[in-house]
Amino acid sequence: MIELRTPTQIEQMRPAGRFVASVIQALSEKAAVGVNLLELDALAHQMIKDAGAESCYIDYHPSFGASPFGKVLCTSVNDAVLHGLPHDYTLQDGDLLSVDFAASVDGWVSDSALSVVVGTPREEDLRLIEVTEKALTAGIAAARAGNRLGDISAAIGDVAHAAGLKVNLQFGGHGVGRTMHGEPHVANDGRPGRGIKLRPGLVIAIEPWFLHTTDEIVFDPDGWTIRSADGSRGAHAEHTVAITSGDPLVLTARD
Repeated sequence: MIELRTPTQIEQMRPAGRFVASVIQALSEKAAVGVNLLELDALAHQMIKDAGAESCYIDYHPSFGASPFGKVLCTSVNDAVLHGLPHDYTLQDGDLLSVDFAASVDGWVSDSALSVVVGTPREEDLRLIEVTEKALTAGIAAARAGNRLGDISAAIGDVAHAAGLKVNLQFGGHGVGRTMHGEPHVANDGRPGRGIKLRPGLVIAIEPWFLHTTDEIVFDPDGWTIRSADGSRGAHAEHTVAITSGDPLVLTARD
């Protein structure tokens, strides 16, 4: 069921958006050569505790997970692009790291992600991150009342295709509210003018993710970490966005 939020409820969602944005910013600044993924998870965990927030991940156990997630942060490195389960890995020079974080504050959820290069970057990694962020910006720009859901998907897909990238449709954006994942599903490619009409009060996570040379994915034995099938690297970007009667409201905007 697709739920629409009142203007008052959207105002109540702002603290969750600000908190998630602050954690994502702190993680991007902490990520460096020699930092362990478990240190990043511990930082996010401490920030959750200090803010009196609640993790959306630690007890999360959908059908594809081998067990409850058990951590509060997704850390995906190099050929991993989504749902990376933090483990004992120390970041190396040139690693492409994607961090994805969702939390609940006062019963409202926000969800956000970004990708960074640790240490010396590869030009192709910087370009992939740039394309992914550009696709996110395009998707947000299309998130206007009166448009259709397919307009968001098409805007994202157009950026990917213009860059010569293929798009995987198994995972994408989603509704956000009292829980982390709700209706509607927001695909990262599609046809404009199709799908539900966007109305004020709809809150969604828009999250393009792309791989260098493939749209095929494989799962790690943990049932969580998603990697490219050919070993190419991936990038991920995400914001929680409220559709209003005017411009889209990015609840997880970072300073």
